[in-house]
Amino acid sequence: MTPAIIAFILLLLIGAPVAVVMALSGLAGGYAMGGERMLGIIADRMFSGVSGFLLIAVPYFIFTAELMNQGGLTQKLITFNNALFGRVRGALSHVNVSVSVFFAGLTGAAITDTVAIGKIMIPEMKRQGYDAEYAAAITACSSIIGPIIPPSVVMVVYATLLRDISVIDLFAGGIIPGLLMALALLGVSFFLAIKRGYPKQAPTPLKVAALSFLMALPAMIVPLIILGGILSGLTTITEASGFAAIYTIFIGVVFYRNLTWRKIWNALVITVRFSGVVFFLLATSAVLGWFVTRSGIARDAAGLITTFSDSAFLQLMAVCVLLIIVGTVMDVLPALVVVAPVLVPAMIQLGFDPLHFAILMIVVLNISNVTPPVGMTLMTAARIANVPYERAIIASLPFYVAFIIVILLLAAFPALSTWIPSLLR
Repeated sequence: MTPAIIAFILLLLIGAPVAVVMALSGLAGGYAMGGERMLGIIADRMFSGVSGFLLIAVPYFIFTAELMNQGGLTQKLITFNNALFGRVRGALSHVNVSVSVFFAGLTGAAITDTVAIGKIMIPEMKRQGYDAEYAAAITACSSIIGPIIPPSVVMVVYATLLRDISVIDLFAGGIIPGLLMALALLGVSFFLAIKRGYPKQAPTPLKVAALSFLMALPAMIVPLIILGGILSGLTTITEASGFAAIYTIFIGVVFYRNLTWRKIWNALVITVRFSGVVFFLLATSAVLGWFVTRSGIARDAAGLITTFSDSAFLQLMAVCVLLIIVGTVMDVLPALVVVAPVLVPAMIQLGFDPLHFAILMIVVLNISNVTPPVGMTLMTAARIANVPYERAIIASLPFYVAFIIVILLLAAFPALSTWIPSLLR
């Protein structure tokens, strides 16, 4: 076990890619356990990590999200939500949150949502008199809702890594936590809008609001195709993701008429690049996961957690702090594939519900994505807003309070994550 830990730490310190870190540390650990005979199964482990039928849905999800961006579907959603909140003070900040819910983070990457929504919303917010750092903060903090509300690549990856939970249960379990985060952010944005006197917009005429709804309706159907098909049992997740991609191309080309073949090609290129990263991470994580299983690290981790406290709630809080620390220096997907093979078996040994812990871990890792010192999603939003990163951090502090409240609620009340999945069984 020691060679693996040494290799893991050294490779992280020299800045090696996360996939390389996982592959080489698993390789070092396997060699220490059984010599050269153990190395012969590394290729088999890597292949098994990416050979699951479920993973076919990953590029389809990514492709669908990119088609929405390239075809202007995101803009239609923004226009409709703007019509809903137009008469409310601080309307654009509330639109930022609600669009993230509708967009639903099909790519599983909050950074992608930040760029897609931020390039439209942040300049407009600045033009209407919002503080630039506030525009960056609300955009980044709302974008992490997407990978929590299904459909989500993060959940597909989790179901592939830890095969004791179905992706359907994960999708259903993420609904309430995602909506809780949206409500918490809306509550903070309403308060700050009133306190700071952010502008109202002119009331939207009923005919204009109705027209914006009709224009946005085809785009809003995309997540419904996926969720409706899966939760009803009519389609598998792979079939639903494929139907969603075909439907998005159809409405972009035929209905909106702004999705060209060039834009479809660009979406394909981005999909291939992002999917390659995801699959390489999964392949190397399978090597590390195999070593973790064989070495008994999960058992040792469970024992370490119990030494902290006998209280289940405090144990969860300790793990959440660890996840936030890990998530501040890694993006969600790499962090997930690194920590999940160790923490999930340990928490199951301690008697925690695997679905409850899975949802809590996904939520916390996404929150850590906007937490300094790194917080890549917040950093990206700050660059779009052209403000110093430090000012964006300060502007995000009220939203962190909302996030902490959500984490505490999810940890204290497992039913928030498990109730809807229980209805589907």
